[in-house]
Amino acid sequence: MILFPQEQRMSKILRFVLLVGILAFATPIFLAQAANSPAKSSAAERIHHVDSGIAAIPTKDGLQQLDLSQLMEAFKVPGLSVAVIDNYKIDWAKGYGVTEIGGQAPVTTRTLFQAGSISKPVAATGALYLVERGKLSLDEDVNKKLVTWKVPENEFTKDQKVTLRRLMSHSAGLTVHGFPGYAVGEPRPTLVQIFNGEKPANTAPIRVDFVPGTKSRYSGGGITIEQQLMVDVTGTPFTQFMHKTVLERIGMTDSSYEQPLPPDRAALTATGTYADGKPVPGKWHIYPEMAAAGLWTTPTDLAKFGIEIALSKQGKSNRVLSQAMTQEMLKPQIDQVGLGFFLGTGKNADQFGHNGADEGFQADLVMFSDSGKGMAMMGNSDNFFFVVPYVEDAVAKEYGWTRPARQHSAGEALVLVAAMKGTQAAMEEFQYLKQAGLSDYKVDEKSLNRLGYYLLQHNNTDDAIQVFKRNVEEYPQNWNGYDSLGAAYMEAGQKELAIQNYEKSVQMNPKNEDGAAMLKKLKEQK
Repeated sequence: MILFPQEQRMSKILRFVLLVGILAFATPIFLAQAANSPAKSSAAERIHHVDSGIAAIPTKDGLQQLDLSQLMEAFKVPGLSVAVIDNYKIDWAKGYGVTEIGGQAPVTTRTLFQAGSISKPVAATGALYLVERGKLSLDEDVNKKLVTWKVPENEFTKDQKVTLRRLMSHSAGLTVHGFPGYAVGEPRPTLVQIFNGEKPANTAPIRVDFVPGTKSRYSGGGITIEQQLMVDVTGTPFTQFMHKTVLERIGMTDSSYEQPLPPDRAALTATGTYADGKPVPGKWHIYPEMAAAGLWTTPTDLAKFGIEIALSKQGKSNRVLSQAMTQEMLKPQIDQVGLGFFLGTGKNADQFGHNGADEGFQADLVMFSDSGKGMAMMGNSDNFFFVVPYVEDAVAKEYGWTRPARQHSAGEALVLVAAMKGTQAAMEEFQYLKQAGLSDYKVDEKSLNRLGYYLLQHNNTDDAIQVFKRNVEEYPQNWNGYDSLGAAYMEAGQKELAIQNYEKSVQMNPKNEDGAAMLKKLKEQK
């Protein structure tokens, strides 16, 4: 499984469940045109291999094999769309399931999904286009070009400034991880109101709270400043600039940053779905923070984008950026963060990608620039990331991705059993795995913790408490188990028990800053 930082609702529960990957199932739509041709037959076989061998659960009776339709049903994912890349071309694309929970309209390769944070590397491509033309500088204080609003100076910006390079590599010291968007019909703020945290903005002010350039911390707030910077230097609305400069040049004909979408495009969208299977009211949320979270697109268009960046790095297709600028984009700036992308390491140093989540939507893009392999996958569910790793594994195996095989997780198996058969079955699976001692599904203190957070995310608080209690019984020396049990009690409104467990966790691990903060908050509420 390939992991990239994810923009998602900011509870500990959802951060814990963060996953990533790529692929899917249902009526195939091939990009190869010739009927009964060898290319079409090959694609059909590959799709079948991926769809039918998607996941397996170890049981006392052997491995229980699942296909993608069963996986989608278990996690209440109405629809998926996938594009698989091989040798710098889209080998096949396919839609799976339906556009709305309980609906009949099938997902096709042209169904539009919200890309969430995959909006960021696409927007970065537009910003780097302006850098190449002298409109922006990577290392200049952004306040020199910002007109509509300025980054407030403070003690952290005295010597080191917020620059475009730092914005794109999440090292500018800026706050606000991500954005929840605005329900259809709700008042929507201007960018300036978002920057200052002024109503009707629903997020905190975007401010610098550590010295720029000293470390990396994901900030959708910083990318929103990047959006304003691009508008100020071009004098052009962001949607128009991105369409003409990036989307149109790459051939991303089904993509748009328009928020909200005009009626003709809105008719092509999927409906977002919450983790409990309920649809998002109004179908989706609206994101004025377009560069950070506002792209509507398809996996086919995201695949085109990934292919263009990979070829541009090699100087073979430079429709937007030069080879030198693309190489800079894909060079680690701090940690494994490039300019807009997250990057692989070691044998996977040529890997780049991003994932994303908006209200009821999740998406993933991964590309290998040297081999020309990759995939893009999008879904209309907050449970999409539970499905992605399995699909990505199947595609990686089928297409011979040269990367280490993903290590199986007992916690992952427990979550899958819980999704299919319930908590009691998952606990029976835990007991089996513990006794069997399977090397591929090693049980440890993380296994039940993962199951517990899955249950919390899906509002099954009582079961989550029982799972976390079992976890501290099994692993009494694990401070994180008490922290998680404290979180579950807090979710259930049992403050005294929450305090007791947080105190135990912080006592065992004084460096547990999150636990200490929650403990302080709970005691102040007494």
